[in-house]
Amino acid sequence: MGIYLSSPKTEKFSEDGGNARLRYGLSSMQGWRASMEDAHTALPDLDSSTSFFGVFDGHGGKVVAKFCAKYLHTQVLKNEAYLAGDLAASVQKAFFRMDEMMRGQRGWRELAVLGDKLNKFTGMIEGFIWSPRGGESNNDHVDDWAFEEGPHSDFAGPTSGSTACVAIIRNNQLIVANAGDSRCVISRKGQAYNLSRDHKPELEVEKERILKAGGFIHAGRVNGSLNLARAIGDMEFKQNKFLPAEKQIVTATPDINIVDLCDDDEFLVLACDGIWDCMSSQQVVDFVNEYINVESNLSVVCERVLDRCLAPSTAGGEGCDNMTMILVKFKKPISSGTTEGEHSSSGSAEESAETETK
Repeated sequence: MGIYLSSPKTEKFSEDGGNARLRYGLSSMQGWRASMEDAHTALPDLDSSTSFFGVFDGHGGKVVAKFCAKYLHTQVLKNEAYLAGDLAASVQKAFFRMDEMMRGQRGWRELAVLGDKLNKFTGMIEGFIWSPRGGESNNDHVDDWAFEEGPHSDFAGPTSGSTACVAIIRNNQLIVANAGDSRCVISRKGQAYNLSRDHKPELEVEKERILKAGGFIHAGRVNGSLNLARAIGDMEFKQNKFLPAEKQIVTATPDINIVDLCDDDEFLVLACDGIWDCMSSQQVVDFVNEYINVESNLSVVCERVLDRCLAPSTAGGEGCDNMTMILVKFKKPISSGTTEGEHSSSGSAEESAETETK
């Protein structure tokens, strides 16, 4: 359940932007939680033809979510698959790369700098002392984080973790990658379609992997503690040296969903479970449609959703989480070259998001 404040922090961080292809607005709010552990990335121009949006919901601390918000898109760009035009492969590898980068001295230092004030100071001092200098910074090791030596070289990675739900838009193609229970939903003619699946331990495919890796599920939680089956970080669940990353008790493996956009597609919503715990996918789409053509800024629509979800008290638990939402509206027309624009997926098939409200 987490620790709650005596009154919610309703101040919001909001932002708007866009380009010739789309507009976006976002908003995040700490709410009743004692700290803000959500993070996000919104880059309408990742490159000249590509947009990148992501929401990251931390648990056990904020640092992994902040790390993903800072670095995940950079690893997508750097991957050879991206340069070859394979966006799905590049984003999948970037998810795994987050876990790799958070290990060792450099990983510890970067997480410390993103953490609280005491660790931030210590991390900066260690960075000054141990970072490669001069010519070394420009050699073949420039992106090899494991190369940096120091007192935390054997750091196994963070025990805290984060969900990651990412949407990459290039021309008429949309790639959604998700690990955890943050969610991406598309509105097509007012109908909500889930483009991601909530990775809960009780799902059969997740349960099978957890048990085979030596874990167990108790009260809906992995090893009795984590209510997610997939996440970035959470290294205590990724310690089996005989198994690859995708078969660990908890894995960062994202489901990848590839969509050919068409003119019927109106907008995307990416949000952490603080929203989905309170509203179904269809309810969010209906709510957005009520205000999207009324408000001049899309961030105001997001703010309205956050206010709608905020609980009046902590008695019930729902509506008491951190909340983050990104709303992406497509500019018309979308030159798709298709008439049906059917969703194709390497994960789950297109399915109606009119699920029951939790």
